[in-house]
Amino acid sequence: MPRHFLRDDDLTPAEQKQVLELGMAFREDRHIRQPLSGPRAVAFITDKPTLRTQLSFATGIAELGGFPMVVDGNLAQIGKRESIADTTRVISRQVSAIVWRTFGDERIAEMASVSDVPVVNALTDGFHPCQILADLLTIAQHRGGVAALPGQTLAYLGDAANNMANSYLLGGATAGLHVRVGGPQDYLPDAAIVARAREIAAGTGGSVVVTTDPVETVRGADVVATDTWVSMGDEAQAASRATPFLPFQLGTDLLAHAAADAIVLHCLPAYRGKEITAEVIDGPQSVVFDEAENRLHAQKALLAWLLDR
Repeated sequence: MPRHFLRDDDLTPAEQKQVLELGMAFREDRHIRQPLSGPRAVAFITDKPTLRTQLSFATGIAELGGFPMVVDGNLAQIGKRESIADTTRVISRQVSAIVWRTFGDERIAEMASVSDVPVVNALTDGFHPCQILADLLTIAQHRGGVAALPGQTLAYLGDAANNMANSYLLGGATAGLHVRVGGPQDYLPDAAIVARAREIAAGTGGSVVVTTDPVETVRGADVVATDTWVSMGDEAQAASRATPFLPFQLGTDLLAHAAADAIVLHCLPAYRGKEITAEVIDGPQSVVFDEAENRLHAQKALLAWLLDR
């Protein structure tokens, strides 16, 4: 059976470290391995708007020697025009892997259950695991390598109930980070995700804190991350979210409570003046464009690792 990557804890701590080390190697030499030479095709299917995800996967698949077969999910209508299972059986006979950016986690879980090739979650409503691999790679880049990840403190501010918060909890705990997630009372992570993250952290030396205090979230943190307050599909809630989220805006005053050399992450697109100020995202502590580039290296490493299995 193929290995899939649907959520962050699909990799053990040792496996995650292997992927990240390979990602660092790809950063140094983008053409060290070409497991898709032939070229072999990889299907990239997107049901949601995309720029960085499509760009990084298409470029990465090509650099691995393969052909990125980009499928418009709005045209394919997977699960509507044809069942997810039947669609997957058609696709998986023609490609070496499937990368899907979609909505409900149950959709990609159903695809993986019948696929003969690795299935990769390029973003769902519940998780964004490829982004967290890129974020961990970025921390490693600026903090002395993959071996230096355990013990780092990562603070995430804003919508603590969204897919980024879930993935920071699981992926950060897997890497041995001390993960702090802060958001308004009505926007905190699911208890089951927190429990799973704490279970992982118990074995990696990391820790998990969930709080409604923005200052306590960032105090002394080595890495401070945020994300849009309004995820795709929640646009109608934009006005109602503005007031409760305002104390969690990542500005210079709040960042001052982090470590003096803290780095700032944002998965983009960013809305300056909302979840983050222009002074911070465009300032000297921001590494968001390294982070965006690292999507390429991390995802190439992930695909190569999965294909090896």
